[in-house]
Amino acid sequence: MSVSFRIFPDRGLVVVRYRGFARLDDTLAAFAEYAAHPESRPGQKQLVDLSGISGYETDFTKLMEVQARKADVFAAEGAETLMVYLAPSKQTRDLAQLVLRSWEPFDSVIALIQEDEAQALELLGQPERSLDALWALASET
Repeated sequence: MSVSFRIFPDRGLVVVRYRGFARLDDTLAAFAEYAAHPESRPGQKQLVDLSGISGYETDFTKLMEVQARKADVFAAEGAETLMVYLAPSKQTRDLAQLVLRSWEPFDSVIALIQEDEAQALELLGQPERSLDALWALASET
């Protein structure tokens, strides 16, 4: 699978990591797993790390279907969800822009793009300056 996630329930944060070729079916499977997870909550902030992708599927119709499914979960109980896409390269920024456009119909999702890990973490209110530091914390718990 090209996508995985980790929930930090005490911080109201989810970190999603893509590696290799990003497929929408993998995204759907990982999101279904997240939505069913006992620590999943509406309104959790999302950090989507696109830095490890080598390419991505470009089916915009399917992407909209995926986003609609996500919006149903994110907007539960009237919640808003802040999503920050970490996109340090031209390829990842192009993908992040495509994804941002797909969120436009959904008022419950606020999506931003950042090229720098520290800035992405800061936007999400996290004290760490790198994802490695955040993952190290996850390993301690």
